[in-house]
Amino acid sequence: MTNSPAGGQDDSAYPFQVVRLPNFLTLCKLIYGADIIHVAGPALPPLLVGWLMRKPRVIEHHGYQAICPNGLLLELPQVSLCPGHFEAKAYRNCLRCQSVEMPKVKALLKLILMFPRRFLARFATAHIAITDHVLRRHSLPRTERIYYGISEPTAEALLNDGAEPLKRFSFAYVGRFVAEKGIPVLLQAAEILKQEGFDFQVDLIGDGPERSRIESVISGKRLTDFVHITGYLTGTSLGEALKDCRAVVMPSVWEETAGLSAIEQMMRGRLVIASEIGGLGEVVGDAGLLCVPGDAASLASQMRRALSDGMLVRNLGVKARIRAGRLFRRERMIRDHAILYRRLLGVDNHGLVPLPR
Repeated sequence: MTNSPAGGQDDSAYPFQVVRLPNFLTLCKLIYGADIIHVAGPALPPLLVGWLMRKPRVIEHHGYQAICPNGLLLELPQVSLCPGHFEAKAYRNCLRCQSVEMPKVKALLKLILMFPRRFLARFATAHIAITDHVLRRHSLPRTERIYYGISEPTAEALLNDGAEPLKRFSFAYVGRFVAEKGIPVLLQAAEILKQEGFDFQVDLIGDGPERSRIESVISGKRLTDFVHITGYLTGTSLGEALKDCRAVVMPSVWEETAGLSAIEQMMRGRLVIASEIGGLGEVVGDAGLLCVPGDAASLASQMRRALSDGMLVRNLGVKARIRAGRLFRRERMIRDHAILYRRLLGVDNHGLVPLPR
């Protein structure tokens, strides 16, 4: 079940039923007929109905909706890390933060709904955290960590470690253009390196509400000769745009819960340069280069290392591929979910055991 419209998506291609925009009666009927309710985030309607029907409820936490009204642990308007106002009962700060993006009445309603959401979350049958960081941040009982899992890339998608060095080193950012992703920090770092005489390019792959602001920064700093925006790309187009990329940069300034883009690029054997923050730093580990979040000089230092040491780039790419294959395989994710579901239902796992961590 999802509240997202089809948007041109062919749901018949899936090996399961997709119910879009269900009314409350449909929601109740489907939950009544289910053995387990798996909720992507602490959504109130399915959690409430599942609780009333005494169904096993599993919440998978991809954000911070159970402990923060905006789900990001970001304090607005300054876009700084929230120290945890809701959990500290500093509700006025939460209301002030939410009122930046919506009318005060709506912000108050959203704050009020946090209380039943937190209650229902605490009494869920089980929780899945997508990183150890998310597990610690939520501090919810009956929680276990199950990392994201993705399919192995095709041979064509793997980075060729034996390729000749490119004449111009290419960095790329892949993701949404939103304030918490820290793209201006990447632009500042690029400006520092350009002033030092390095020859490289930066491709910003994506789109979002911050695009016009980012375009203004690029123009104002006169970075247009080596910083390019491609727009939102997927599939073959994305692969083509990343063909010459030697390092993906993720300069997030919020506590990323995981960093799926980092996992995807690590699986392809590409160097990831990322902020050492939240689940993002945990995902990259020692198989990439980490910088201080929000610190352009720190990011520039790590990008400088990549520009100056081709062997480092190749070695870390190989290390990233090994780490991703060990921790973030699709088979592991499926296996760990299956074991959890069977345990909740009291069903023998028939020899299913978690893969080595």
